[in-house]
Formats: sequence, structure tokens, C-alpha cells
Amino acid sequence: MGVFRIVLILGLVSATISCSNAHKNPKSFNVLDYGAVSDGITDDSEAFLEAWNEACSSTGSENPTLVIPNQNFLLKPVVFSGPCQANNISLQILGSILAPASPKAWEGLNPGQWLAFQAITGLNIAGPGQIDGQGSGWWDQSCRDHPTLAVKFLSCKNCSLSNIHFINSSQAHVSIRNCDGININNLTIEAPGNSPNTDGIHIHASQNLIINNIDIGTGDDCISIGDHTSNIQISQIRCGPGHGISIGSLGKGGSFVQVESIYVSRVYLNGTSNGARIKTWQVGKGYVRGVIFEQFYLDSVKNPIIIDQNYCNIRGACKEQHTGVKISNVAFSDFKGTSSSDVAINLNCSRAVACTGILLTTIQLKSAKLEHNVTSSCTNAHGYSLGVVEPGSCLQN
Repeated sequence: MGVFRIVLILGLVSATISCSNAHKNPKSFNVLDYGAVSDGITDDSEAFLEAWNEACSSTGSENPTLVIPNQNFLLKPVVFSGPCQANNISLQILGSILAPASPKAWEGLNPGQWLAFQAITGLNIAGPGQIDGQGSGWWDQSCRDHPTLAVKFLSCKNCSLSNIHFINSSQAHVSIRNCDGININNLTIEAPGNSPNTDGIHIHASQNLIINNIDIGTGDDCISIGDHTSNIQISQIRCGPGHGISIGSLGKGGSFVQVESIYVSRVYLNGTSNGARIKTWQVGKGYVRGVIFEQFYLDSVKNPIIIDQNYCNIRGACKEQHTGVKISNVAFSDFKGTSSSDVAINLNCSRAVACTGILLTTIQLKSAKLEHNVTSSCTNAHGYSLGVVEPGSCLQN
């Protein structure tokens, strides 16, 4: 455990990025100066784009700042594109940014995104403002028709997002895709527990991320980690309601999976459907390896520890396959709290592609129900346990 953890943490530390804000005399671009009406009803998208384009064109030494004052701004889908001339560019959100509330208002618009930041290096977005997806009108409609997320970082490098309050996205609140070196901290993300697919933060095809001190309560995963991700450090997460911290689902359609060097620590989960989860499709290929989940406190969580290599559209109804994503060197350490189901440790691995190198150490999970006991369930899961493990380990050596 010691060597495994030290090697992973050293790799994460070496990937730590720094987003500098320390240039003198920043040049300010206030969206009100570009015609933003700020009544929360009129579309201010053009004013925001004009202000962005001018800030982005500023010379490298000026460290320009796009300012959104403490008022309400309605925006339709906007793409803030780079690369920018400046080495660092800031977006200061003091007020509220609102999405169109009615699904009818999205007719003819791109449903794939709302606020997108694309191909930018050195972008620093900071609050204390609010981003409101006004997604409630979408939640009772088919998910395939929803605008897919509130804020998307696409092909960005060495950027930060901090001190923002996200509420009520139609689906995912923050998406990180094809990025390198993103620092996310001090966010609050909230949507009702019954709102579909409203993930807090979703990561895909990205590396060298640090996510710290986040409060998340939504209708889906608090944080989800997708394919082709590496060197992700997540800590101080408070999650609930929601589906917990998930790696996956991975391998859909037989795709080749590459996920490694994931470190998740100091997580508090309250009433979530999962605690620490890895889920892969039976038809997937590739690997998930080098993962540490540690210092989890769980209050009435349905599946505190779960690996599911047999993820399927209809649970239990998919034919068993001879393929699978290889899951190895995964540690669950220092888990304490209560399970709302009878199976607190569920390692449901593929019969064709076993889970190997699984470590359980210092696990103390009890039932949230009076006079109930919890158990462990393993299928083709290999590894070992150290110290107190309650319920008892079912791992094969």
C-alpha cells in the first residue's frame, strides 16, 4: 500500500499546475460597455462575445479581465474561443448568468452546449457569481433532447475555475474534455435529487486535473470520470444527493478504455446511491489502473464500495461476454459510515477479465438500519485486505 500510494501521489504532484493571476495593471473589459442590457430577459450573448474578442486580442503582458458585474445576464449558447494573445486571461463573474428557461427558447440553437470555452490557455474564471442553467423545464422530457451541459472546457490548458455557484443545469453542470492542467476549487453545485443526468463535474479525455473543496448535490454523479483520463486528484468533496464518485461508465460499444492514476480523498457522502464506484460495459476493452479511494465518510449510502464490470442498459438482462475492461491496482482505504443496503462491498467483476490487485484496508461499514448486518459480495475479484475490514473481505488471493 505504501509504495503504491507514494508512486501515484508523486505522479500527481508532478502534474500540479499553476494558473497565475499576478500580472500588474490588468486591462478590464466590462460587458456593460459593449451593450449588455443586464435585465435577465434580453439576450446579452453578442455583448459578451464582443467583450471577449477584444479581451482575447489584448497583448500578452496586459492580463486582460472580462468583467460580468453584479447584475443578471441572459445568454443563449456562446462559444468563447481561443487561442488568445494574452498569456493569461481572466473572467470575473460577480453577477448571475442565466440560460433560456423554456425549451422552446432553444429552438434553432445548438443543444450540445450552453457556455463553452474552447482552445484557451491560461484562462482563470472566478466568482463569487452564479451560473443558472434554469433546467427544470427539461427534466420531464427525453434526455436526448436536453442541452447537454452548462459549462464546457474544450481543448483548454492551464486554466482554473473557482468560487462559482452552479444551479439547475439541464444536464451536467461542468464538463472537462480534451484538457490538460485544470484547477477547480471552491464550487457549489446544486440541483434537485430527482433531476435526471445533472452530473456535477464530468471529466473526459483529460489529464493533470486538481479538484478541491466542492459541495455537490444533484440528480446524478457528483463527479464522473470518463475515458482517456489520467493524473486526476480530487479531494474535500461533499456529495449528496446524487450518485457518488464514479469512474465510468466505460467501454460502451466495445471502445478501448485508458484510465489511470486517479486519486480521490476526503469525501463525505450523505444519502447517495453510490460511494466510490467503477463501472464498465461488458463489451469494453482496455484498462483502469492505479486508482486510490481513501478517507471516505458515508452516511446511509446505498453502495458504499462498488465495482461493476457488467454494466448494462437493463440490469441483469445482458448476455455475458468474453471481453471486458481490465481493472487492476485499485485501493479502497479508510472508509467509515453506514450503508442503506445489505451489501456494503460489491465487487462484481467479469468472469472473463478478472479484477486484480484490489486492496481493502481499514473499512468500517455498518448498516444504516437498526438490527441489520451488512455483507460483502465478490465475483472474480482478486487482491488482499489489511487491518480491520468490516464487513469481512471476500477477495480471492
